[in-house]
Amino acid sequence: MVFPRTRQYPRAVLFDLDGTLVDPAGGITRGIEHGLLANGLPVPAPEVLEELVGPPLALGLEEVAGVPADAIPAVVRDYRAWYREQGIALSVVYPGIREALAGLKDAGVAVAVVTSKPTQLAHTLLAHHGLADAFEVIVGTSEDETAAPAPGGAKDHLLREAAATLGVEPSECTMVGDRRFDILAAKATGARSLGAGWGFAPADELATAGADAEIAEPHQLLGALLLTEEA
Repeated sequence: MVFPRTRQYPRAVLFDLDGTLVDPAGGITRGIEHGLLANGLPVPAPEVLEELVGPPLALGLEEVAGVPADAIPAVVRDYRAWYREQGIALSVVYPGIREALAGLKDAGVAVAVVTSKPTQLAHTLLAHHGLADAFEVIVGTSEDETAAPAPGGAKDHLLREAAATLGVEPSECTMVGDRRFDILAAKATGARSLGAGWGFAPADELATAGADAEIAEPHQLLGALLLTEEA
């Protein structure tokens, strides 16, 4: 799939965080494993743990991992403590991301982060990698991760908030993400969507969600976003 060549490249690019900009490198899945074990709960298979990278944590624990609702606050608490102390340090920025961000800045395209991670924790993670100042805005979720998430893990309200803060319409934006939540948010708001094939989506998830285009590697980002090459 390719973006239509008749359209000007976006005024703003909105990036998902984990699995798109940053490889958690086990920092999330190991943290969830820690939270489950600390509360005497079984740890699901590795492929199930990887499905928890992307959706709001409380939602994923309940719907994907089958954690009882009354146990979720403690699991989230213990996961978050481990993640802050050890998980962030395990993460790495995907090769090619820094170059893509610099290229978008040179082209005058605004960039933001739209993530299901709590906003302050997203700041902390990006600051750890020296990337926090690369974004005009970082939009995440409430610090209370046990609060009811948007239905189905929806992110369209976060996308709209980021666009409004940047002073652009969602239709002038491209959302880049590795999970269906990112693609569906774009579709719900009129933004274009670019699937990040290096992330955590199961096979065909991005296409099934209706991604306008997909790329396999971060080094393809700039060409796809600025419409200088086919995605």
